[in-house]
Amino acid sequence: MTGFIVLIAALVFAACVAWGIRSYNGRFNSRSSVDALTADDLGGPLGERATLIHFSSAFCAPCRTTRILLEDVADRVNGVAVVEIDAESHLELVRRFDVMRTPTVMVLDPRGAVVRRASGLPRRDQVLAALAAA
Repeated sequence: MTGFIVLIAALVFAACVAWGIRSYNGRFNSRSSVDALTADDLGGPLGERATLIHFSSAFCAPCRTTRILLEDVADRVNGVAVVEIDAESHLELVRRFDVMRTPTVMVLDPRGAVVRRASGLPRRDQVLAALAAA
């Protein structure tokens, strides 16, 4: 009987952890960054209205979906640029912005300051809301 109670407790704990991770995944958080990124840092131009930065890695399956989503949003919203950064090749930026997982998406204002940030695969409406806030 004790083993059954331990099993039930472990399953409840695992379900709570999974629910917590799922609810946090892809959500944009407000970030006011003192540190701004330039076109030289990114290897591409900043957008007139906003820039979507996408940290990715070669083995990351959600990164491909994120790339397609961000490019589609940038095509639909004027003045938005998308820059994909390979996390393995740009470790200085990964450390500078404390990127812990891929995909990580950051929304930059026209000056290059980070205003929103999400870890995990965001939804289209979340990306559009983050752009509206920028």
